[in-house]
Amino acid sequence: MKYLLVTTAGLAVAGPACAQQIDLKPVAEARLRYEHADQHGLAQQADALTVRARAGLTASSGALSATLVGQGTLAVIDRYFDGFDNAAIKPLVADPQNVALYIAQLQYRTKSLTLTGGRQKIVLDDERFVGNVAFRDNGQTFDAVRAELTPAKGLKLDVSYAWSVRTIWGFQGKGARQQAVSGDNILANLSYATPLGTLSGFAYLVDQDEAAVQAYRLSSQTYGVRLAGSQPLSKSAKIAYQLSYARQSDYHRNPNDYAADYWLADATLDLDGWKLNAGYEVLGASHGTALTSFQTPLGTNFKFQGWADKFLTTPANGMRDLYVGTGYGWKQVGPLSGVALAATWHRFESDRLDQHYGNEWDIIASAKLRRTALSVRYAHYDARAMATDTDKLWLQADWSI
Repeated sequence: MKYLLVTTAGLAVAGPACAQQIDLKPVAEARLRYEHADQHGLAQQADALTVRARAGLTASSGALSATLVGQGTLAVIDRYFDGFDNAAIKPLVADPQNVALYIAQLQYRTKSLTLTGGRQKIVLDDERFVGNVAFRDNGQTFDAVRAELTPAKGLKLDVSYAWSVRTIWGFQGKGARQQAVSGDNILANLSYATPLGTLSGFAYLVDQDEAAVQAYRLSSQTYGVRLAGSQPLSKSAKIAYQLSYARQSDYHRNPNDYAADYWLADATLDLDGWKLNAGYEVLGASHGTALTSFQTPLGTNFKFQGWADKFLTTPANGMRDLYVGTGYGWKQVGPLSGVALAATWHRFESDRLDQHYGNEWDIIASAKLRRTALSVRYAHYDARAMATDTDKLWLQADWSI
């Protein structure tokens, strides 16, 4: 609270807002989602029908703005294990019922500087290391102060200090699934736009300072570089690519002594509506002890290594994910716009000891009907040396103004 008060006071004197007109912009979002999960080894299947609503207001005057957004999640059908209620004989669906203050921030924005204080979303690069976990109903936000500085064209410095991470588990959070995880987190990202793409250097000091959360073993320091860009090949074809490397080691109160590497090479060919994608991602292992492999506790991990969520925590022997995918899109199909079909296949292996964890298929169909985004997803995980066979299906509609 003291940090929020200091931030509020600092931003309040950043400009003469009282002398200018105040503009009001409402925030309104709604989501309806059905999720089904069938996991081998559990006695029952899971069925979850949830409704998530967010509402709030942004008031702005000149360079200053204030945003307040509340959210609520209701389980209409709750035949699932949400991490707290119902027995764990059903698969986990990480959308517990919740009522929360989602965003409560003050912001000062000019052409070269943006300062944000309070409860906010922080999304860096592709969200591999720091993200909002937007797929889950409750999302992930940060109680933080953030400075984004653009001193020259193409150059950006983005630095945040977060003293609390508000998790997806909501007000029921307890034990290893806390409502919020405190700690002194430093998230720094320096990027520069080059002819080949955006080149970034980053330093993420993650302080998971809660004994109940893996006994501090998710605290880490990560330093790395990333290049992301695209190049036209012809009038109807272009290629997009990502290259990334990082080194991670223990930090603060983490009792483990480890160091592990991260690698990513990814390319997507866009050819007249078709997309062809291939990549190889490595989350390295250290010495095979639990939580001494490369971890990403603040990332949007649902986006990576398959939607079946088998590897949200990197196994002790690390992870090597070889994936290929394809898709096709239509600008308009009847009343629907942005219609797309896509499928991705993953082969998961360990970074040490040559283990084949399993394979996964992920398939999605999506479209937009005016203000509503519609999607159908399916994931099939075929277990070998890790976890168990799992099938998941999602039907989802998102509306916003």
